[in-house]
Amino acid sequence: MLVVGIVLFAIGLLLSIAWHELGHYSTARMFGIRVPEFMVGFGPTVLSVKRGETRFGFKAIPLGGFIRMIGMVPPAPGERIGRSRRSGPFQGMIDDVRADSVRDFEPGDEDRQFWTRKPWQRIVVMLAGPFMNLILAIALFAVTLMAIGVPTAQPVVQTVSQCVLPASQAQTTQCPPGAPPTPAAQAGFLPGDRIVSFDGRPYTEWAPLVDAIRAARGTVSVVVERQTPAGPQQVTLTPTLIDNQVPDLTPPPEGAPADEPRYVTASFLGIEPARPLVRQDVGAVIGAGGVLLGRTVEAVAHLPEKVPGLFGAVFLGEKRDAEGPVSVVGVSVLGGQVLEQHQAVLEELAIFLNLLAAVNLSLFLLNLLPILPLDGGHVLPAVWEAIKKRIARLRGRPDPGPVDLARLMPIGVGFAAVIMAYGLLVIVADIVNPIDLPL
Repeated sequence: MLVVGIVLFAIGLLLSIAWHELGHYSTARMFGIRVPEFMVGFGPTVLSVKRGETRFGFKAIPLGGFIRMIGMVPPAPGERIGRSRRSGPFQGMIDDVRADSVRDFEPGDEDRQFWTRKPWQRIVVMLAGPFMNLILAIALFAVTLMAIGVPTAQPVVQTVSQCVLPASQAQTTQCPPGAPPTPAAQAGFLPGDRIVSFDGRPYTEWAPLVDAIRAARGTVSVVVERQTPAGPQQVTLTPTLIDNQVPDLTPPPEGAPADEPRYVTASFLGIEPARPLVRQDVGAVIGAGGVLLGRTVEAVAHLPEKVPGLFGAVFLGEKRDAEGPVSVVGVSVLGGQVLEQHQAVLEELAIFLNLLAAVNLSLFLLNLLPILPLDGGHVLPAVWEAIKKRIARLRGRPDPGPVDLARLMPIGVGFAAVIMAYGLLVIVADIVNPIDLPL
């Protein structure tokens, strides 16, 4: 199941990449830009087919994708298309970018180049890819929350613990010698009992019931609704609560690791609630999406400071940060671990789709960063060009022309090298010291 999950999640990632590129492709075609290539992956082409004027295919390294648009950068002023001067290392790089931009140039493409489109059209083309990821993330969240539902604890007994064990001790199906029975087992609680009232107060939700149990002392009266051959009946039970080590349900202190277990001493009954899947409404989708978006923004902002932790995880054997970055390799393994848990099929599907939604949300935010070669790095020059054109019109001056994106490419190559090095470090960390899905 681990291997099946890895393969299925990898396919989901490839579909997400293709969906992203479809945004660029469809808007480029809408504005009359010629697109000779639509590829998922990098490196040598494994499989391709030509449809119309575009060749669609897959490449050997499934770590991304691209579409090739004619004329991504403008030619140098006064120079012919494809001409290269190579007067220095940076100038040679710039000339190579210009030559590659028109590599598939054909007669009739003069007015079908990317750079000839209005700034707002270029912005739309470059933002269409990330926003396709956002749309897919929202759709996946909607499916998991509205169609499948969220496991929601109910005031219904799922299991009755037979003996008292501290929460920090590994829970087993067999009680160790000398372990006392739990108050729930002594009082006669049974799986399937629905708790109607606790200590004289009615409860319809699990969270406030837990607070009431932990705050109570001594012997209390608990009314449960129990299914019997004669139908549902209300039964009154009188457990005597005891103190025990239980998980701390309050938010962790500022700066404390979120995955580090914390415990408190409180009154203990010894029951686990049923957690059926409860379908949510549109408001829950918006709320959950907003929370995850905020967390993802924060995670992206903290990516640079995660480098020491990644280095330690790879070379020093340090514990991997559960909230640190993961690569397509690591997230595919997490997807495989979902199917390996042997939960209910719908619960596994919900976790699987939520994980894929989170990846798409990350792709959306990362590609908005205004650095080349990311999509945002192409948006920023178009915005600056629009501003310059507007100022020139207001001052009655001639059109200043397009921003020469090719001259920014040496900086873009530097950023690309940093991104590739970071990505490689994360991939190695995911191989030698992977993050495991919480059980």
